[in-house]
Amino acid sequence: MLNEPLLKLELPGVKKLKSGKVREVFDLGERLLIVATDRISAFDCVMPNGIPRKGEVLTQISYFWFDQTERLVANHLVSKAGEPLPAELQKFSKQLARRSMVVRKAQPLPIECVVRGYLSGSGWKDYQKSGAVCGLKLPAGLRHSSRLPEPLFTPATKAESGHDENISFARACEMAGGDIARKARELSLKVYSFAAEYALQRGIIIADTKFEFGLVEGKLLLIDEVLTPDSSRFWPADQYEAGRGQPSFDKQFVRDYLETLSWNKQPPAPALPAEVIGRTTAKYLEAYERLTGRGL
Repeated sequence: MLNEPLLKLELPGVKKLKSGKVREVFDLGERLLIVATDRISAFDCVMPNGIPRKGEVLTQISYFWFDQTERLVANHLVSKAGEPLPAELQKFSKQLARRSMVVRKAQPLPIECVVRGYLSGSGWKDYQKSGAVCGLKLPAGLRHSSRLPEPLFTPATKAESGHDENISFARACEMAGGDIARKARELSLKVYSFAAEYALQRGIIIADTKFEFGLVEGKLLLIDEVLTPDSSRFWPADQYEAGRGQPSFDKQFVRDYLETLSWNKQPPAPALPAEVIGRTTAKYLEAYERLTGRGL
């Protein structure tokens, strides 16, 4: 079937290095092959059925943003969207089409580089408790989803399982090194500010996002995915109203459906009904179309 979701991927003769919640990473010697499947997770559990075309959307949005931001920060791409796969991968072109990236190998930083432009998620919870986010004091009286006076760099740890943990910038410097952490902060804020302004002109608020950086020969590169609905909160600007949670362009329908069940949010996760899958696919595709101005 044309829209059958890709849930598992093996490439005979190509070594798989990692299988994450969504991505498969393969070793190409001096390079890596990153493939976005159609798997979807919620509450840290991978659902048994996926979201058709989700992997395409994640990959093509990443290509789009890497292209838009390369004048601001170097990235790990070896080839751009639409360029031919390496010869050794040509026989897998049907499985890899539109959902794969060939990238340089980099040493990832031990921190997540999170930028927040609005008060939501764990940032909102921190603010309610302490009036601050990651130790950064904020004005009193802000509400759920309020726009922040200026974007904040709020780093986090990388959790192998469960949720990442917010940390102070001082702790990020201890983990990544002061010079590297300061450079990552500078680049993260620069890329977020550019992307947030660009997206807002196209009807999308990027409330927050998570960047990954890695080192190649001492140079800091933007790696992994970038500014996708999986790594960011995308809100429709025409429906924005501070003081409540916002509708979004991601797995909202999946989370909303799961909250209606008696499921204890532990594996195994329940199967998703066709209506939830269809509406989620539509939201991912709409995010791509709004940002790029073209269909996928």
